[in-house]
Parts: sequence; C-alpha cells; structure tokens
Amino acid sequence: MITRRTLLAGLAAPKKPNFLFLIADDHAAYVMGCDGNRQASTPNIDRLASEGVRFAKHYCNQPVCTPSRQSLLTGLMPSAVGVTVLKTSLDPEKPNLAQQFKQAGYQTAVFGKMHLNRTSAPGLYGFATMMTEADINKAWSGSPVQRKVEGKTKPAWRPFRDPARIWLNAEKLPFPRYYEEMRGTFTARQAVGWLDKHKDDPFALWVSFPEPHSPYDFPVDMAAQFPAATFTAPKVGPEDAGQIPLIFRDLSVEEKQGIQAAYYTSVAMLDRNIGDVLDALRRLNLEQDTFVVYLADHGYCVGQHGRFEKHCGYEPALRVPLIIRYPGRVRKGAVVEVLTEHIDVTATITDMMGIGALPGQHGQSLRPFLEGKRAPGRTHVVSQYLENEEVFVSSGEWKFIHCSGQRKRTDGYETDEPTPGRYVKLYDRKRDPGEFADVAAKHPEVVKKMQKLVLERYRTTHPEASQEPKGLSALEAIDFYVRPRDA
Repeated sequence: MITRRTLLAGLAAPKKPNFLFLIADDHAAYVMGCDGNRQASTPNIDRLASEGVRFAKHYCNQPVCTPSRQSLLTGLMPSAVGVTVLKTSLDPEKPNLAQQFKQAGYQTAVFGKMHLNRTSAPGLYGFATMMTEADINKAWSGSPVQRKVEGKTKPAWRPFRDPARIWLNAEKLPFPRYYEEMRGTFTARQAVGWLDKHKDDPFALWVSFPEPHSPYDFPVDMAAQFPAATFTAPKVGPEDAGQIPLIFRDLSVEEKQGIQAAYYTSVAMLDRNIGDVLDALRRLNLEQDTFVVYLADHGYCVGQHGRFEKHCGYEPALRVPLIIRYPGRVRKGAVVEVLTEHIDVTATITDMMGIGALPGQHGQSLRPFLEGKRAPGRTHVVSQYLENEEVFVSSGEWKFIHCSGQRKRTDGYETDEPTPGRYVKLYDRKRDPGEFADVAAKHPEVVKKMQKLVLERYRTTHPEASQEPKGLSALEAIDFYVRPRDA
C-alpha cells in the first residue's frame, strides 16, 4: 500500500544526474575556436563551451597518455597512482571514479582509448561494459569497407621506423575511409548504441576518442580542409637547438606546415565525433539531466620549440581543454581564468554528483567556479614527465622546469645529449609567453620558491615521502622524487 509519506518521499527524491566523459587524445587547448583560435574548426566543442563553463588555464599532471588518464581516473598525482610511464598498467585495486559510480547505483561503461594496458573484462575497474582500444580496433578493422576510396591515402603508421615526415603525415594524406567508417566514428556509434539501451538508467559513460593523436587521422571527405600553405611554422627560439629531438631536425618548413594542417584536420574530425554523441543526448532527451565533461589527456606541440609531440614541459604540451556543462546547475558560457589541474576534475565530479570522495584524492573541487561563487583557486600547478625525470611548476607568471638529466629516455625523443646532467630553467611568462629565454640565473629567489613548491607537492602526495633521505639539498631532494618507480 502506498502511503502519503511514501508518496511525498518519492516526489522529494531528486533524480540522479547522468555523467558523460568525452576524452580526446593529444588535443591541445589552443586548438579550439572557443580558445580564440580562428583557424581551428571545433563548432561542437565551442557550442558545449557556450552552454557550460570553460576552464581556460587547465593543466594536465603529466604530458603522456597512460599516467595522465590513470591520474584522472583515481584523482591522484601520477606518482601516487604508481603509473608514470607509458606501458604501466593501473592496479585494479586502486579506488577510482568508475567504481564510485557503480557503488552509487550507476550503469557504467567505457568505449575507446583508455590506456589501461589490460584486457577488457566486465566489471574491471568498475566498468560494467568495457570496449577499450583493443576491442574497438578488432571490431572496427574487421568490418568491411562499404565505400571504395580513390586517390592517394596514408601508409601504415610506423613511428620512429619511418622518417618523421611520414609518420607525422606531412603530406596531409587522409585515412582510406569516409567519415561514417572511421574508427572514431565507430567509437561514437558504440557509445550511442549503449545510450539507447540505458537512457532510462542513471549512467556514467566514458567515451574516449583516438584523435588527434598522430598520425592525425581524418577521412577522405575532409582531405581538402585546412590547406598546408595557410599555416605558419611556429617560431623556434635561440635556446632551442640542443633540446629539439633528433628525429625532428630534418623537417622542412613545408613539411611542418603539412603536419600542422593534418593535426588541425584531425581535430575537426574529433569535433564531428563529439557532435554525434552530443546529438544523441539531445535526441534521447537526456541533455538536461546529464553532466558533461570534455577534456584531453594532455596537450601537444605542433612545431613549438621544434617539437611535434607532448613529452615536455612547454605550455602547448601541458595546457588542455576542460569544459563542463550541466544545465541548471552550471553557469552558461562562463570562462574561468584560475589555474586548475587534472586531479581537480575527479574531486569536482564526486562533489557535484553527490557520491563519495575517492580515498586520499589530491584535487580541489571546482564546484564554486561552476556555480559562480567566489573561491581562492590555485596559486600554481604542478606537472611532471618522469620518463625524462622532469617536473614543472607554473604560477601563471613563472614557469619552472627541473630535470635530473640522469636518465636516458626510452620514448624515442633523444637529443644531442641523452644524459646532460641536472638542469633548472625558469621562464618569465609575462614577458616571454613563448618560453624562449631561460632567466633562472637572474632570479634565484624565484627558483628557490619554485623548488619549495615542488617539494611541498611531492612530500604531501608521494608514497615514498617518508623515505626521503635526510640532509639532501633542494636539488637532490627533487631528483629523489622524479625517478619513475612503477611496479
């Protein structure tokens, strides 16, 4: 029998909001129309930003896929997750966001590239449905091509085996398929199919696209977009010569332009895929009840400082998109200029969604900024690239880089000196936003302050902080923390 009390309790119970995480691979924040880039073609991402909040100074905690993604999933600094190099697999016992949603009664699913480095299985990491990159690739590559492709298309991707101009697609060649048969489109279609089946359930869905990661895939019907000649190869600074990876040294200006054009076209392809998923939300009348987050695992350099990758501490590699939309709960069309980090995303989601915070999470909730309330924000952000034993701090005004110079990197981006010895760099970003002139020698007091911030972060988040040897100098102590320790 339904009593009046039961009826009133049912009416008062708020509906659980849905959750949709849209993730790009290697999408730098500066390649978006909403970020002020007039060359970029990102109408769907721009519309999402106009309907929600865009965090304009958002930074990843490590500019490489696996550590960044597992840090996002757990809300911990990569060093604390135990995932700091590309091939490491996340420990399934580590508490993570998908598990929190599952325990809160949500249907959970993931489609696309996650770098979990494990074979998919129902329930693994809290995902009731899993179709990660190996599953996507197998299903997609096994599907017959419906439309015959004419003309020259790109060869197989053979990074580091072929010259950089080939595997970075300097000729701006399309993938030999049309848009509706691309891998990213296939990924979007799997996610939309799952939404159709679970539209009446509270859900937490991750959709992670392969673009615009090299070789910057795009279909033949987008090949004419972004002529290479319309791009200008980024400036290379007077101090850049020695740090440019050897594999990029022989690229011509025209090849650099072609690489830029291919990257921008791949971003446009990504934007179309995102639009497909967002359109499905609208078609299923889920738009008003769904908390949408768009971000990328890290940024990317397309020629800045002579680099065409992300494995460094320069601004293009670290600053990433973060856009959050939730109608009625999040401000519309707002741009937040405070410094934020990837570890803040998980803290924000658990706060806004009313599920329990992850154990020991390192981030700060961005809820006040979403709701238009005053909050102090961060004074600085910290990132690291432990494959090269580097750590980076940005305060907005200053950028600090510390490298032990003791580890011979194995990521393929060797320079003239594989082990140059320890170095410290400081850039005055107000006077030198391109980060071309190292001014560490002129500002020792700033260097000292930045070193203190690095050590504060590691000493409060690193699992081996209690084992830091006594009597180390600041330089030696930082060297202690930037070593990879993945199991």
